Amino acid sequence: MLLRGLLAGAAGVPVMATAACSDDEDASVDPNAPVELSVFWWGTDARARLTDGVLALYTRKHPNVTFTKTWQTEPGYFDRLATLTAGGKAPDIFQIDDDHLAEYAARRTLAGLLYYQGARKLETRPMHDSLWRYGYVDGSFVGVPAGGNTQGLVYNRTLLTRHGLSEPTTGMTWEQHIVWAEQVTKKTGVPGTQDPSADYKAFWVWLRQQGKELYQDKSLGFTVEDVTRWFALWSGARDRRATPAPDVIREGNTSDATKQLVVTGRAATSWVWAGQLPDLQKSTTDELGVVAYPGDPSGQWARAETYWSVHSRSRKKDVAVDVINFMLNDPEAVVLLGTDRGLPPNVDLRAKLTDPALKRSIRFDSELAKTFGDGPRPPLRGHRTVKSELVKAAENAQSARATPARAAEQFVAAASAAIA
Repeated sequence: MLLRGLLAGAAGVPVMATAACSDDEDASVDPNAPVELSVFWWGTDARARLTDGVLALYTRKHPNVTFTKTWQTEPGYFDRLATLTAGGKAPDIFQIDDDHLAEYAARRTLAGLLYYQGARKLETRPMHDSLWRYGYVDGSFVGVPAGGNTQGLVYNRTLLTRHGLSEPTTGMTWEQHIVWAEQVTKKTGVPGTQDPSADYKAFWVWLRQQGKELYQDKSLGFTVEDVTRWFALWSGARDRRATPAPDVIREGNTSDATKQLVVTGRAATSWVWAGQLPDLQKSTTDELGVVAYPGDPSGQWARAETYWSVHSRSRKKDVAVDVINFMLNDPEAVVLLGTDRGLPPNVDLRAKLTDPALKRSIRFDSELAKTFGDGPRPPLRGHRTVKSELVKAAENAQSARATPARAAEQFVAAASAAIA
C-alpha cells in the first residue's frame, strides 16, 4: 500500500542533521558512530515484550544503534520520571500521557519537534490531524502520539439480538440513549447503560457538543451550572433504572477492561475508548459492538492514549526522533506493536492488522473520523486530580450523599484548586 509520504527511517542508518540551526537539531556527527539510547515506559509485561521487540527490530536495521531499556507498571512511573529528569539522568525517549504533557512542557523537559516534523524526519501526515495536533503545547510539538483512539460506547450486541432489541446508533441524542437504555433494562433485566457521570471523557464530549471545553485557556471551561445539569441528567436516568445501582456503577469507574460492566454482564453498555474493543472482546464470549457517544459526533476527536517524547537535553535527538518515527511508520514495526497503545496512528498501515474485533474498531474510527471536530488543547497541569475529583463528586451524587447541585459545587471548587 502506498503511504501518504515517504517513511523516514524505515531502513538504513538514520540521517543525521548536518547543521545545528535550532534547539531541535543535533550537532553534525558521524552517522555510523555507535549510539546508545535510553528508553523508559510504563505498561504490562505484554507491552514490555512488544516494545523490546520493536527496538530490537530497529537495531537489526540500524546496527550502530542500541538501547538501554527500562519499564515498570504505571503506579510510581511519573514519580520516577520526575526524579530522573530532576537529577540529570533523564532518558532520551520516554512515554508520557496527556495528564502530564502540559506539566512537563512547562518545565522545558520536552524537546520541541517542529523541525523534524517540517523536515519529514518525523512523518505525521498519515495521521488524523486532530491526533498529532493534540501533542502541541503552547505552540510547540512535544508529544508524538503512540496510538490513536476516540471515545466509544461499547455495547453487548448478543444480548440485544437475543431479546429482539435495536442497537444504539451514532447520532442518538442523550435523552434518546437514556430512553433506549430504559427499554433494555425492562426487556432483559440488565441495566441498559453504565452511568458515565464520573467519566471525564463523557463529560468532556457533552461539553463540546454545547460549545464548551473541559479547559479554556488556563481555567476550567465549565460552570457549576453545567456540572449540575450533567449530574442531574444521570440522576434521572438512575431513577428510571436505565443504569445500575450506585454500588455497581462504582465497579465500572475503572479503566481496567476486565472490570467494565459490559463484559461482567452488569450493564449492556460501557463508556470507554473505542480502541479498547479488542481487549473487551477477549473478556466475553458475547459479540460486542461500538458506536459514538450520544449527541453530535463532531464533539469527539482523535486522541492519543500515550505519547513518545524526547528529553530536551538529550544529545542524541536525531536518532531518538528516528526511532519514534520508525515505531509509528515502519510497516513491520506497526504490525509488531499492534494495538497495545491504541490503533496505529498511521491510518495507511492499519489494514495490515487482522484481528476481527480490531477491524471493527478501525472501521468505526475511519467512519467517525469524517465527523471529528478539532482536537482540544492538551489538558492543563492538574488534570489527573480533576479526573479523580469528578469521580468523587459523581459518586457522592450517585449515592445521594449530595444533591447534584452540591456535588457540582464540590467538584468545581476542587478542580479549580487542582489547576491553580
